[in-house]
Amino acid sequence: MTIALCGEAGHSRAMDIIALLSDPAAWLALLTLIALEVVLGIDNLIFIAILSNKLPEHQQQRARRIGLALALIMRIGLLMLIGWLVTLQAPLFDLGLVGAPNEYGKPSFETAFSGRDLILLAGGLFLLWKATKEIHHSMEPEDDSGDLLDKTPGVADAAKATFGAVIAQIVAIDIVFSVDSILTAVGMTDEIPIMVMAVVITVGIMMVAADPLARFIEKNPTLVMLALAFLVMIGLVLIADGFGFHVPKGYIYAAMGFSIGVELLNIMQRNRRVSRQAAAGGNV
Repeated sequence: MTIALCGEAGHSRAMDIIALLSDPAAWLALLTLIALEVVLGIDNLIFIAILSNKLPEHQQQRARRIGLALALIMRIGLLMLIGWLVTLQAPLFDLGLVGAPNEYGKPSFETAFSGRDLILLAGGLFLLWKATKEIHHSMEPEDDSGDLLDKTPGVADAAKATFGAVIAQIVAIDIVFSVDSILTAVGMTDEIPIMVMAVVITVGIMMVAADPLARFIEKNPTLVMLALAFLVMIGLVLIADGFGFHVPKGYIYAAMGFSIGVELLNIMQRNRRVSRQAAAGGNV
């Protein structure tokens, strides 16, 4: 009897999945969610790339793989606990401060903090601390190590990056980005299989892009500073979001895209200048 019931339940689930795969609306939701998750995953990917580049070269790829695998596990784990995750949006306490109404009649900010808000605040503060620490390291005149990122310090007092410490920091920020990512997915579809497929495909894309991105950042030191500036901006946005002040994501990614475009033009200009100088030197 039990075996028969289990068989019927399995058959029912299989039929539900088949029906889902034959629904054009489900495919549209999947493609839309993948695109959105890839965009939202850029922040996570930049942070992992910067942190992994602090390690010795033979450990960098392994750190990126572990970091992204943990991001996948956390996202799927949160999907399995979707009921609990939704409760994170319920207010835990209220400080009683409310901003002036915006153009939509809603408060510009508020201090009714939910579990999600506290996670975003903690993540934003962590990103601000980490990014400003790395920027400060790059500005240290007494550091003669030659590295823009804080790897093994010269005479400065920065701590040496260890594999365990880097993974711990990646895990901490994975939690923040995973919660934000899954709550975004919940707002777009009610189908758990679609969410799981979107998360798996997105993390797969991030794994393919992680190594080229990290190498490109490492070869162009000015991009490291730009990426650190992005992390400062993302940290401020997370803190603002924690206080109920929602900055449209389109503005953030438009600013990032414009800045990257300008920096790529600078890189092309420098490369051409170096090539011309090398050619002129060879003709002498």
